[in-house]
Parts: sequence; C-alpha cells; structure tokens
Amino acid sequence: MKFKSPIFSQASGSLAGSVFSHNRGGMYVRARSIPTNPNSTFQQQLRAFMTQLATNWSSILTAAQRAAWETYAANVPLIDRLGEPRTVTGLNMYVRSNVPRLQAGLARVDDAPTIFDLGSFTEPSISAIDAANDTADITFATGDAWVSEDNAALLIWLSRPQQPAINFFKGPYRFAGAILGNSTTPPTSPQTVTLPFGISTGQRLFGAFNVVRADGRLSTRSRTFRDA
Repeated sequence: MKFKSPIFSQASGSLAGSVFSHNRGGMYVRARSIPTNPNSTFQQQLRAFMTQLATNWSSILTAAQRAAWETYAANVPLIDRLGEPRTVTGLNMYVRSNVPRLQAGLARVDDAPTIFDLGSFTEPSISAIDAANDTADITFATGDAWVSEDNAALLIWLSRPQQPAINFFKGPYRFAGAILGNSTTPPTSPQTVTLPFGISTGQRLFGAFNVVRADGRLSTRSRTFRDA
C-alpha cells in the first residue's frame, strides 16, 4: 500500500507489525514478515568471516590500528536507505571493508585507509549473456585505478533470473567472482564470469558491483541489468 503520511516525511524500517520503505513511486508500508533462514553454505561462510574479523579486531589489531579505523569511519559516512549519511563504528567499517575481500580470496587489510573516501569507479555493465553456457561478459573501464593495482578488484554479484518486466531488484544477490587488478598485466575488458544460477533466453539478469582497493577502501555499490 502506498500512502501520503501526515506524520512522516521519510521512514525506513519496521514498527510493530509494519515495515516502512520507499521506491521511485514514493513511500510505502507493508505488513512485516519473518524471513526464513535457510542457513545456506554461503550464509555460513559470511557469518564465519564476520566472526573471524570481530575476533581479529579485539585480539590481533593493535590499539593504534583500531584507532585508525575509528578515524577513517568518522571521516567517511555511509549513505543509508533514505539517502542520508550515517557514521558507523571503526569495527563496522573494518568488517565492511574486509568481508568482500575474504569472499574474493584477497588478503585481509588490518591497517585502515588513510585516504578518507570510499573510492570511485566507472559503472560496469553486463555486455552479453550466454544462456547456453550460463556465462556473462562483464565490461569495465580499463582506465580505472583499480585495474592496474595489485590487491584491488572489481567484485561481482549476480541475481537469480527474473522476469523481463522486473525493473528494480534489491536482492538477494549471489557473489559470482572478482576481476583482480594487476600492476604488471592489467585485466582486459570484457571478462567472462560463470553465472551462479542458470538462465534462459528472455529472462533478466541483475548485477551489482563494488570495487575494493589495495588500501582496504570498499566503494559504494552500482547496479545494472541485462536480458538474456
């Protein structure tokens, strides 16, 4: 149900049995539902990474390293679902920066970035889909800094196939792989990735991308889609 509230100009989250959110058409409210927990292998892996990082924060990082993450977090607010900046803790930023690195097989970064931003990159695209082999070509800007940087990467998440009438997809996405930066032999564009889910001709695939830099900065996410 969409509505114009005389009380709230913006709202996001749950209250009692209602969930408030917004999309291109405006604010809306729906009944709150309790999601199932399939406890998949991928969920278990993410939880293990987060547990590992939380343990490292208290048992491996020095006081100076933790203070540096607090400084980075204080200087680099994140944008919430309402488009408003919010400041997170140093631990939150440390985990945010490192979980995707671990997913991609990159080394953990314990020293906080000294450049106070999330980094930027040119939005990639899904330039082709091969439904017969369940692969997709990812096109990216070869002039972006991460491409020629060791221990940096373009991280790729892809959706389950959707109907072509679907224009907005919030998730969940499945991690599909990473295109690693390389100072000696930078990757060329496009690169082919294997889809985490099978797709048929006529279905729509959504993609989400982040760039992680060698110093630990993790960009905001860009999204795109293409029909198979």
